[in-house]
Amino acid sequence: MNLSQNKILITGGASGIGLGLTERFLLENNTVIICGRRASLLAEIEQKHPSVITRVCDLSVESERIALFEWVAENHPDLQVLVNNAGIQHWMDISDEDFYQKASVEIMTNILAPVHLANLFAQLNSLQTIINVTSGLSFVPLTKVPVYSATKAFFHSFTQSLRYLLKSKNIEVIEMIPPALNTDLGGIGLHEGQPAVSDFVDAVFAQLKEGKMELTFGFSEMLAKANPEALMQTFNRMNP
Repeated sequence: MNLSQNKILITGGASGIGLGLTERFLLENNTVIICGRRASLLAEIEQKHPSVITRVCDLSVESERIALFEWVAENHPDLQVLVNNAGIQHWMDISDEDFYQKASVEIMTNILAPVHLANLFAQLNSLQTIINVTSGLSFVPLTKVPVYSATKAFFHSFTQSLRYLLKSKNIEVIEMIPPALNTDLGGIGLHEGQPAVSDFVDAVFAQLKEGKMELTFGFSEMLAKANPEALMQTFNRMNP
């Protein structure tokens, strides 16, 4: 992947990992489009980074995903990179009254949305790269976030298949595999003490420059290389 002179769409690009990627791609002389649900947050990014193009979009809604694609196809037909970053994480138990409702939102946002977007944006003749942001929990689930972990395992598997399926279109598929980072994913303060997003972004951009297709960092690097026995030991440590 060329790291500069691209036009890039980052879903969930106004906070957390998405914001870190947005700011780094700007530094690398790219045109960046971001979408998200919160208009106020997008407005803050526009103030801080006037060159960023924003679009309000709730990716859990099928019609809004289609509208996003149609808007890009009409206004930015030279889009080269799609970053499927947006995701939702709920800390919950199977006995919670709202478990199914929260699970449904996670499945819609973390699975159906990026699968649908990959299908839509692969139709653009200009598209060269899809980056899917999965998780170290793709390999070992954290039972406090059972559905989130499962959605990321699905997305990891889908990304491997997508890489094969898009070879004929000359679209490369890169998997970005973060560990827990100091973001508000799942709730404010839950990930305090975890590595900074900036450290993760520095690491994955170094790997992009090397031409790697699976980008890891810290704990996720260990998980991606672990054998089944090591993964089971990690599961037992993570879920005492």
